[in-house]
Amino acid sequence: MVTIPAGERDSFGSTIGVIAAAAGSAVGLGNIWRFPYVLGENGGGAFLLIYLGFILAIGFPVMLTEFTIGRRAQRNALGSFKKLAPGKPWYLIGLMGIVAAFLILAFYSTIAGWTLEYLYESITNGFSGKSSVELKNSFESFQAAPFRPVFWQFIFMFLTGYIVFSGVKNGIEKYTKVLMPILLLIIIIISVRSLTLEGSREGLIFLFKPDFSKISWSVVLDALGQAAFSLSIGMGTLITYGSYINKSNNLPRTAFQVSAIDTFIAILAGIMIFPAVFAFNIDPAEGSGLVFIVLPNIFQQMPGGYFFAILFFTLLAIAALTSTVSVLEVVVAYFSEELNLSRKKATIIGSVAISVVGIFATLSFGPLAKYKLLDKTIFGWFDYLSANILLPLGAIFIVLFAGWYLGRKNVLDEISNGGLLKIRIISVFMFIIKFLAPIAITAVFIYGLGLM
Repeated sequence: MVTIPAGERDSFGSTIGVIAAAAGSAVGLGNIWRFPYVLGENGGGAFLLIYLGFILAIGFPVMLTEFTIGRRAQRNALGSFKKLAPGKPWYLIGLMGIVAAFLILAFYSTIAGWTLEYLYESITNGFSGKSSVELKNSFESFQAAPFRPVFWQFIFMFLTGYIVFSGVKNGIEKYTKVLMPILLLIIIIISVRSLTLEGSREGLIFLFKPDFSKISWSVVLDALGQAAFSLSIGMGTLITYGSYINKSNNLPRTAFQVSAIDTFIAILAGIMIFPAVFAFNIDPAEGSGLVFIVLPNIFQQMPGGYFFAILFFTLLAIAALTSTVSVLEVVVAYFSEELNLSRKKATIIGSVAISVVGIFATLSFGPLAKYKLLDKTIFGWFDYLSANILLPLGAIFIVLFAGWYLGRKNVLDEISNGGLLKIRIISVFMFIIKFLAPIAITAVFIYGLGLM
């Protein structure tokens, strides 16, 4: 193992930078694209209420746990476990995180590329005059094309690699401190416009008035799964970012602030989308096509829709970029510290390797669509292996490691900054990561495998 002196290691330069970068990691397509359609499929307000409960009870503690491990070790996702548990097999948790990050970025960059295509279509007014059926056919035709999706995927990976190439402080922190306020401003502007539409009130009722008759075991597990997915738990991102956080930083406060920002933006995404959906009599349970098929239809019917379509897909692209940057950093940090590569070489090798693998995911909607295993395409397998197996398993073992191996004394020492901060909820926190979080995430894992 290559040892890197702490003085030579890049780090975040400010608390605001930490929050912007970590929130950028959490705030992505999971909030803007996935959260609204999952909420729509699960009945609205009741799902939102359960989701908020899980963010507070499970999401925040697990995020704090990952930050704690990373800052304690000051290493990448794999190196952190090697340092904290030398000679033990705990490092396999970090390895799972790196593999998950690689697979996630390989297929996530496919969807991220779609945002650039739709931004281009918005600017060129490509949605104009198309019916909902034509928009659906147009989206499917684009997905199946052999060149355009790959082109946009490569453009997105280039942008991602460029930011990571520049370093933690001068790349990730610098750009996320600019991108996150822009993202927030855009989502607020579109939300205000959505609320001014006639009939928007029904969308707010759907979003905020719980219908408890719609709560089922699957709704509860979907809410828990979305909470974990939204906060980037289990893939090594938060451990890696935690390793760049200054030792004087208040970790519990930072983890809470990041969780709060992520949740706030997810709710804003609901306010942005559902009033418009109800105003134009669209089924809120439209599923994953809500963003790429339904919303373009809404925008062209909405006064000022051309402008708001450009704003929306700019928002979607920025959200995707802040997330892809954090996922690539997991791989780059591993290459740099464990394989003794310079950051520049690690970024180039990581970006190229992921882009090449990502081609197969992108083309699985077109030329490679017929190549399936157990009725899943290459894209489907990347998604399934990462979201249903690697991420929940990683999250389970991360909390078990902190709760049972590191133990209360080491965890308290780290999150209290060596006793300088008063941590009044340490007993509750340790109970959650030792018992509650492992049980809850295991339930999501089993549910994701279709066993319950």
